[in-house]
Amino acid sequence: MTAIDGLPPLRETIRRHGLSAKKSLGQNFLLDLNLTARIARAGGALEGITVVEIGPGPGGLTRALLANGARRVIAIERDSRAIAALDELAAHYPGRLTVVEGDALEIDWSRPPLAHHAPSCSLLVGAGRGRAAGDAVTDVLQSPAPAPAAPPARLGDSLQSRGAGKSRMRIIANLPYNIATGLLVRWLAVEPWPPWYDSLILMFQREVAERIVAAPGAKQYGRLAVLAGWRMEARIMFDVAPSAFVPPPKVTSSVVRLVPRASPVPCCRATLERVTAAAFGQRRKMLRQSLRTLTADPQPILAAAGIDPAARAEEISVEGFVALANAVDAM
Repeated sequence: MTAIDGLPPLRETIRRHGLSAKKSLGQNFLLDLNLTARIARAGGALEGITVVEIGPGPGGLTRALLANGARRVIAIERDSRAIAALDELAAHYPGRLTVVEGDALEIDWSRPPLAHHAPSCSLLVGAGRGRAAGDAVTDVLQSPAPAPAAPPARLGDSLQSRGAGKSRMRIIANLPYNIATGLLVRWLAVEPWPPWYDSLILMFQREVAERIVAAPGAKQYGRLAVLAGWRMEARIMFDVAPSAFVPPPKVTSSVVRLVPRASPVPCCRATLERVTAAAFGQRRKMLRQSLRTLTADPQPILAAAGIDPAARAEEISVEGFVALANAVDAM
């Protein structure tokens, strides 16, 4: 990768900027540029794609995304120590990298971040530092943009002509372990559906990845598998050994690809979450017992959904849970 982008090795960048992974931020840096290139390409060709990356750190995956042809990268980084290194990368790829200093958990993901903001190698930091990321980004977007910039837009403005394919977007990230599941649930909750992104390419701990793709009957099958399976087609692309990271985590990681279903069965997400929480909260009990936290008599909703009252949560398909949620709402 160094031969492709002409940048110094990542270890040198980390040394020069005095960076070290913080456990409190769930950081584990990827330094193998062949591996980051593989992650970047896991969702298909990047030409014409705007990529949203979470937690770029010193920029290993960011380099791979840009070198492999991403039209633009919007990198959201909470750690202010990494900003200078990302600034250098932005200068190397003028007009293609926008860096947002802020917390990804505080961003409104119902719409794409910075969708209309003109590409810039300047960093979106300063006035909003120390405040909510959404507020900070909005402040920057409301300030005058350097020529030849398009009119600034607020965080969350939707894409224009999405159907025309002018601005396809994808989320690709080596997610900090401590926020990975929380972010995935937010991306699964985007309304309206299909979402503004064409796919998610995400790094998780192997255990979490298995819970996302689990099928009924598997011990890993639970609430996360149901929520993901309802709206997504998910599969594990490949594993990443602990030795690939600095510092090495204690567990194997996996890259998961999630592609939105164009027309999932209509269902109220909040109700589906309630039903799965009740069912898997007592997963070894029969549904006629575990669902009593929803209603005094679960028999009518089980009958309406066509589900055996003696079945257990781990035996019910995603479609079965959706039917249950719809039966609850129809009560």
